[in-house]
Amino acid sequence: MLAFEVLLNATAMFNHANVSLPSWLEPWVRRVLVTPDMHRVHHSVIEAERNSNYGFCLSVWDRLLGTYTRAPRGELDLGLADWRDQKTIATFGGVLRMPFLAAARP
Repeated sequence: MLAFEVLLNATAMFNHANVSLPSWLEPWVRRVLVTPDMHRVHHSVIEAERNSNYGFCLSVWDRLLGTYTRAPRGELDLGLADWRDQKTIATFGGVLRMPFLAAARP
C-alpha cells in the first residue's frame, strides 16, 4: 500500500507539472508513461477532451479503455468554466473560498 501511494503521488506531481519533455522524446515516453502533455488535455474546457486521459502512471490503461486522446502540443484552454476568472481564484484566500461560493455548486 505504501509503495502504491508513493508511486501515485510521484506520478501525479510529474503529470501535473508545468513542464514539457523535448518534442523528440515525448512520443516515446508517452507510449509507456503518462506525460504532462498527455494528461494536460484532461483539464481542458472542452468536455470531450476533459473526459479523456485519466491515467496517472501507465498510458496503456487509457488506450485499452478507449479514453486516450492525442493531446495537441502547445496552448490549451484549461479549467472549469465557473473558475476561469483569475480575480476569484488567483489568491490563496480565493482558493480557500472556492467550495463555499455559489459557482461551485451544481
